[in-house]
Amino acid sequence: MEEEDRPLGLSIFHYDLRSSDIYCEAWVARGGCYNASLVQVQAPRRGKHTMSIADTIADLSNFSQSQFVGKTVTTSSEGIVAAQHRVAAMAGAATLAEGGNAVDAAIATSFTIGVAEPWMSGPGGGGAMMVYKAETNETSVIDFNMRSPGGLDPADFPLIDGVADDLFPWTRVRGDRNLKGATAIAVPGLVDGMATAHAKHATMFWKDLLQPAIALAEVGPCIDWYTSLMTLACVSDLAVDPEASRVFLPRGNAPTAPWTAVGGERLDFSAMAKTLKRLAEAGPREYYEGELARLIANDVQRMGGSLRLSDLQGYHAREMAPLIYNHGDAELRLSPELTAGSTMAAALEGVDLKSYAQSPGQPVAADFRQLARAIHNAQDVRLGTMGDVDGGRAQTCTTSFSVVDKWGNMVVVTQTLLSIFGSKVMLPESGLLMNNGILWFDPEPGNPNSLGPNKRCLTNICPVIGVDGVRMFGLGASGGRKIMSAVLQLTSFLTDFGMSLEEAFHQGRIDCSLADHVIVDETLPKDVVAEIDQDFPTVRTKRTVYPYAFGCPSGVLRNGDENQGITEISSPWGDAVSETQVSG
Repeated sequence: MEEEDRPLGLSIFHYDLRSSDIYCEAWVARGGCYNASLVQVQAPRRGKHTMSIADTIADLSNFSQSQFVGKTVTTSSEGIVAAQHRVAAMAGAATLAEGGNAVDAAIATSFTIGVAEPWMSGPGGGGAMMVYKAETNETSVIDFNMRSPGGLDPADFPLIDGVADDLFPWTRVRGDRNLKGATAIAVPGLVDGMATAHAKHATMFWKDLLQPAIALAEVGPCIDWYTSLMTLACVSDLAVDPEASRVFLPRGNAPTAPWTAVGGERLDFSAMAKTLKRLAEAGPREYYEGELARLIANDVQRMGGSLRLSDLQGYHAREMAPLIYNHGDAELRLSPELTAGSTMAAALEGVDLKSYAQSPGQPVAADFRQLARAIHNAQDVRLGTMGDVDGGRAQTCTTSFSVVDKWGNMVVVTQTLLSIFGSKVMLPESGLLMNNGILWFDPEPGNPNSLGPNKRCLTNICPVIGVDGVRMFGLGASGGRKIMSAVLQLTSFLTDFGMSLEEAFHQGRIDCSLADHVIVDETLPKDVVAEIDQDFPTVRTKRTVYPYAFGCPSGVLRNGDENQGITEISSPWGDAVSETQVSG
């Protein structure tokens, strides 16, 4: 550079994709003018162990690698509701602020969330509730899962060549009759489940607990970008059903959220509002024995389904003792029977606590390898004896929420329609979006969980209430077969690694819901992938809003007189709300 040359301070590097050469464009001020010189930078040529951008660019993720997504834990000496929809959490927290207990809040949250995110759950579905009563130190499980109608005939579900392309890779049924339409509708149990919880554990009037849901249904759930996204995934199926199309596809397509913060439309849930009002006034058995039951049964029969009035009349939720499993110094209360509770216990049994969690603070690669092995082994037993099969290929339609009140009572609820938008059938007389619970059954005869009349569904729900020293926690998740992996790991993070609730929910996880791969959160170190690769092929991915590659959990924790709550950090609607936030 000549004496009069003065560097401008700007250098631009160029990469030639064809030759892999790198050039430096250096700008200098020379004689009052700016000039550039292009100089080739000496860099190693590609060898057999060196890959260029051209080699890898097609495999790169679209998503930002510098973005951080997180949530702060909600802390209060009062009660907290952690739910996948903030409006529903607010309804539950307001119930606590009015003097209700955790069960009162759970009932209010359940019906409100069925309006706020109707494609996930609602009165047309089923699920389970785990209840802990601090005064008596007792825990029970209320099972309100769906079951097949008594008049169901397996011959109405003829098999054809191919494999179903939804949640479970069953042999395909002609016309997807077990997947969508009225023929896929099982006997719903949610309303009676909430009624059973109310009769045994609640303190407020049934009518009052339905008011938040009624108020939301009367104005209709708000259409935002997430509503648009979820609806868009099912446009073609929703278009087949006249009422579902009218409500969810205004102007013949998925509703569009406004590009600004001004304005915004709402879905028409006026028929649902009338149904909820009827339930509030007449009581929950109206759904199973009253005029509402007749309207439900008549609509389903008219559409070709097998659900009858007698199926509704004969449905009753069951309350039972939890499955108790001791994991190290922690006692875990799990859901029993046809849920994933026993599978979670079996997976934890497969973890060698002498070699697991030996590094304080957070799990290392060897810990995740142990978890992957243990979960896969437990899943193999489940598949061979209980009838579930490799799933997780389509989006499930489940929600989970957790409640703790100021007295220390705790509730975890997981409720579902099964697939997103369930059967894609909305009953015109009642405005109820109905489940597709028949999909839970194997359409091939002679197998575990084969399709038949009057059978209870095998589900993946996995609520847990755990006691670890002075801390008590309640966890649940949505996500089909992703649920158990998520709940188990969060439980381990809390009990084996001593994490706080906030740390546990931000810790990267793996998912073992697929038979042939383990999904690894890309925030986990690369040695985790290398370790798991010794046993299973892995796929690294990001925790995103859609689709969920991992389960979508919510949780509460009580330590002494302090309560905490948090939801899945990538969930745009999920939030934990304390009663002080709605009363003050």
